Amino acid sequence: MNILVINGSPKGENSVTLQTIRYLEKRYPHVRFEVLNAGARIKGLEKDMKPALDAIERSRVIIFSYPVYTFIAPSQLHRFIELLKEHNIDLSDKYATQLTTSKHFYDVTAHRYIEDNCHDLGLRYIRGLSADMDDLLSEKGRREAKDFLDYVLWCVKNGCCEAAPAPLPAPAHKPVTVPQSAGSKPGDVVIITDLSGESGQLESMIERFRAVFPLSTRVVDLSKYPFRGGCLGCFNCAVSGKCIYTDGFDDFLRNDIQTAQSIVYAFSIKDHSMGALFKMYDDRQFCNGHRTVTMGMPMGYLVSGDYSREFNLQMIIEGRAQVGGNFLAGVATDEYDPDREIDRMAAQLAYALEHKYTPPQNFYGVGGMKIFRDLIWLMQGMMKADHKFYKEHGQYDFPQKNRGRMMAMYLVGGLMSSKKLKSKAGSKMTEGMLMPYKKVINKMD
Repeated sequence: MNILVINGSPKGENSVTLQTIRYLEKRYPHVRFEVLNAGARIKGLEKDMKPALDAIERSRVIIFSYPVYTFIAPSQLHRFIELLKEHNIDLSDKYATQLTTSKHFYDVTAHRYIEDNCHDLGLRYIRGLSADMDDLLSEKGRREAKDFLDYVLWCVKNGCCEAAPAPLPAPAHKPVTVPQSAGSKPGDVVIITDLSGESGQLESMIERFRAVFPLSTRVVDLSKYPFRGGCLGCFNCAVSGKCIYTDGFDDFLRNDIQTAQSIVYAFSIKDHSMGALFKMYDDRQFCNGHRTVTMGMPMGYLVSGDYSREFNLQMIIEGRAQVGGNFLAGVATDEYDPDREIDRMAAQLAYALEHKYTPPQNFYGVGGMKIFRDLIWLMQGMMKADHKFYKEHGQYDFPQKNRGRMMAMYLVGGLMSSKKLKSKAGSKMTEGMLMPYKKVINKMD
């Protein structure tokens, strides 16, 4: 059995995720593991993919191994998948799975991204392993890693894999009408996009939005920014917030983008995501650590492509808005009635800015921030900037701090445990629960 491990970590051999692979390599001496450090060697692979294609040809099983970065895989692995698709090779006789490490912050969207692209490539996909970054250090984690590979080998032997999703009918994309733009406008809304290789449809969507939106807008084309590379996961920025790269992106992000009143993202769907360059932009924002520095800023999206069929991308877009504390003013697409959708999103974004509309977070936001809260609390000695931010913004909302509420619940629990007291209370228990709510309402009389 030949297994090719496509290591998407930019750290290469120093990847934490890769250590689980090395452990399995020791446990299974009869299995041949070959590692391709695609994340660390992405610049070279852009020039010559032959080493990667030869390694794929030798393999029976492909394991995508990577740390979860910003809802999905690192931008370097995004780029590798783009390159792999460009070569259009036949992979229908091979199996694929994935192994990730993270703190389980949106690991589900990362796994779905890889799964969707495996189906695109014709690979027989086997459900992967999402491990905590410290799991290999525990007996339980090592057992789970072994069980995972046992399952993968069994699937290959028995021809088992996940069924590819049934194709949906493609929507009829319609061209966008660009009306006459108004003159000078107040305000500052930044539109972030990647116009490299665009046919003109996305540019028309941007121009219509700019024409109908009542505030002044400016466009940042990521394809023109001199990025020196994707995030390296080096944690150089953990204390100071300063990126190890010297391309000035951290200052550009803070001074030219995050100072705006609102951000609108405009992109064409590529490989079930916003594309490798957008992912590089997202990953490089780690210079802000886990700090939700744009809280309260409303955001919108202009999307060219079959967005209604991209359920995972929809979850990512909503999740990133929820975790960041940003009102999602809308996602305007060019699938059915782009002019109407763009106009509606522009109107909703303008309303949110005028009225400072910031609704509460749902499960995506609350759950995501609780993972960050616990992570930063444990790592406060290293992530000092994050720790300071979380303290200042009251994000250490541990339930054990609410002792009054806990004592009240003990009292209620004691009452409900007594059949005698419970029978006497009757419906008054429910009435008691409603008292604080009715007090708020009665104050309005």
